[in-house]
Amino acid sequence: MARLLQSYLRILEKHPLVTMSCTTGTLMATGDAISQLVVERTKKFDFVRNGRFLVFGVFIGGPMFRGWYFSIDKVFGKTKYAPMKMMIADQGVFAPVFLPFFLFTMGIMRQDPVHEIKNKIKKDYYDVITTNWKIWPAAQIINFTFVPLQHRVLFVNFVALFWNVYLAWKSEASHRKYPQNVQTN
Repeated sequence: MARLLQSYLRILEKHPLVTMSCTTGTLMATGDAISQLVVERTKKFDFVRNGRFLVFGVFIGGPMFRGWYFSIDKVFGKTKYAPMKMMIADQGVFAPVFLPFFLFTMGIMRQDPVHEIKNKIKKDYYDVITTNWKIWPAAQIINFTFVPLQHRVLFVNFVALFWNVYLAWKSEASHRKYPQNVQTN
């Protein structure tokens, strides 16, 4: 395990953006897989859906998160109460914008009509943002206080593994096929 971590850290140092992006994609796809297999108990694994999470993480999420963490560190990193300021910026600015962006992008990737995507965001946004605020402020205080800048995306990705299970379940809710005797939200 130590060798694996050392290898990861070497690759991270040499290729930070690619490494963070691939890690984000892998963990987003893993979160979706857990959602499909454990939470939703799907009979047939949806590889296309899982691929959407992988693609989103590699090409959108990973680069966005890296840019965001470097930006708020640049703005607040050397100030008094920096971790608290970074958490407030993260939860007050980034999360309220990122979450509907995520839901919209996943809808576009599914090729849903835009009006359906907008309705889904209206329907789910409050639940998603309030659930976010129950989990992420504490995780981000830990992240911004104890985790070095180059490892913040990795820390968030591991916390997000469980968050991604929730997001996968929530973002795919209207697309699941349930037997008629099972109730949904």
